[in-house]
Amino acid sequence: MSTIADDGAQPEHYYHKLVGPEPEPAFQDPAELERYWGRRWGAADEISPLRTVLVRPPSSGLADITAEAWDPRAGALVDPERRWYWRGDKAPNMQLVTEQHAALLSALRAEDVEVVEAPELPGHTKSVFTRDPMLTVPGGAVITRLAPRMRRGEEASVTRTVAGLGMPILGTIIGAGLAEGGTFVKLRRDLAVFGLSIRCNPEGARQLAGFLEPLGIELVTVPLPGYTIHVDGQFHMVDEDLALANTHRLPHEFLTRLDSLGIKVVSPHPDEQYACNSLTIRPRRLLFPAHCVRTADRLAAEGVEIVPVPYDEILKNGGGIHCSTMELVRDW
Repeated sequence: MSTIADDGAQPEHYYHKLVGPEPEPAFQDPAELERYWGRRWGAADEISPLRTVLVRPPSSGLADITAEAWDPRAGALVDPERRWYWRGDKAPNMQLVTEQHAALLSALRAEDVEVVEAPELPGHTKSVFTRDPMLTVPGGAVITRLAPRMRRGEEASVTRTVAGLGMPILGTIIGAGLAEGGTFVKLRRDLAVFGLSIRCNPEGARQLAGFLEPLGIELVTVPLPGYTIHVDGQFHMVDEDLALANTHRLPHEFLTRLDSLGIKVVSPHPDEQYACNSLTIRPRRLLFPAHCVRTADRLAAEGVEIVPVPYDEILKNGGGIHCSTMELVRDW
């Protein structure tokens, strides 16, 4: 039976059909993003040319760390109120911290990477590590939920910063989920890894997998041993077929998966395991901790170009070059 009235009028609100819903092309379609969000936000992998990165200045609160906080059980300086820790028995050299972070920004800019600086958070001594409060995928950002109380609040700050740029926020980890960007690695455009650890739980992985599924990305969980917190301290993609990895800190099943994907693994020198915490600027070109010279030689033998960046003082705060950078845009 026709729903058209005798006078030719259509049903109430028929104009909604005329301007109709258009679910396709999908949100993350490059043309859709460029038209409505200004650019192709996000990243589909860890190796394509890096265009825009998020950083944050080291917190002035690091100056409050003193040698009197030495805890022999931890082998580190630990705040009795659990607001910070610092590896080693000496207080931070603030001049060196400032100089090394400035050197990282200079190296990024020398590679023609746009650097976005989030505001300093004086009370958050780990906030220089912008990798953790968010992660990026094709189309935008997922805001994570940081595990330790000392880092809560960084999520809101990076959300304001990237949303202010016009970057889409695709989701936020909520409830009892715990997820940090340092434990998320994109192996391929359709496959990513999430390290389960003392800081990142199955509920966080479950929620993240829900955000990735519409993008056609499978999420594989990798259990990390002991008090290892993030994948990026143990594994780093250098090219689509080459990775740097501390294999003794990764499950055999994961290493077997890498082999099945045709990804060759290079191990750092045993005395330079923090070498994994580097940043790929483009395939086989890395911003790399300057003190890891023997590992740099191993990578050079694989045709990798190394850009050394001094970062050994900031490493004592618990993170490296990769931790201190969050890609907002890579080519995809």
